[in-house]
Amino acid sequence: MEIVKKLTNKSVKPTVVALGNFDGLHVGHQTLIKRTVDIAQKENLVSTVFTFDNHTTSKIKGKNTPKILISKNRKIALFKELGVKLLYIVQFTETLMHFTPLEFIEKILVDILNVRKVVVGFNFKFGYLAKGDVKYLKEMGEKYNFDVIVVPPITKDNILVSSTQIRELIREGEISLANKLLGRQYLIEGKVIRGRGIGRKLGFPTANISFDSDIVIPKAGVYKTNTIVDGSKFSSITNIGFNPTFNGGKLSIETHILDYSENIYDKTILIEFIDFIRKERKFDDVNKLIEQVKLDIKTLKNIN
Repeated sequence: MEIVKKLTNKSVKPTVVALGNFDGLHVGHQTLIKRTVDIAQKENLVSTVFTFDNHTTSKIKGKNTPKILISKNRKIALFKELGVKLLYIVQFTETLMHFTPLEFIEKILVDILNVRKVVVGFNFKFGYLAKGDVKYLKEMGEKYNFDVIVVPPITKDNILVSSTQIRELIREGEISLANKLLGRQYLIEGKVIRGRGIGRKLGFPTANISFDSDIVIPKAGVYKTNTIVDGSKFSSITNIGFNPTFNGGKLSIETHILDYSENIYDKTILIEFIDFIRKERKFDDVNKLIEQVKLDIKTLKNIN
């Protein structure tokens, strides 16, 4: 997959282009990308994605940029896995923000991307103040000789798939349902740092990770997870919270990897969240906490 980060190169071959922020790269986005790749293969076009390195709201005054659901590197890897051949991932600048819908079509779709077909979601908006919509894109397609394919809404369990919905589910601890909408396990990546060593003293050593404050953090509680270390995946149990039994005070993410005893300090690990087990709680007695952790591990093993 070729990656282009600046709007300077013109695609030599005609393209079919998927447009969007793709901030979650969830099942709705994946459906759109797969449709793009399928069209490219059938019609001898270059499967292309045009998206932004930063969220479009980051340049809009008064708008809060949404929390991240997937890192840039993992997003790029998933685009490649889905079969995309050409990826434009450019900075959303003040200049781009002020492009009218017509300027976006002429300067990017036509002049740079040599577009023949455009694939977008049903609610796609573009151009300054989001004045461009699917209807306008189709009208301009007739003028500039490209077709517009619109992907309808995607639902799972009667829920409309959207990045906003997924963020809310994760914040509520509804990890299993969020994963269905994502089409993959929600994942947090972080470097293992030294904590207070409490878990080890209790007989359940944990890997405490540093994490990006811009990611969506599941609600405080205990989760069934998988932890990936050096490419190998292990069953684990992960606690998100403030360690109230020990007056922790600071939010932490720490995972106990089952049947694992290697030293992984300073390693970067990946934690896949599978399901919510229980809320975080304060225990009056350390022994009660130990018993509860044993029950949590038993519960973990019973979750499919």
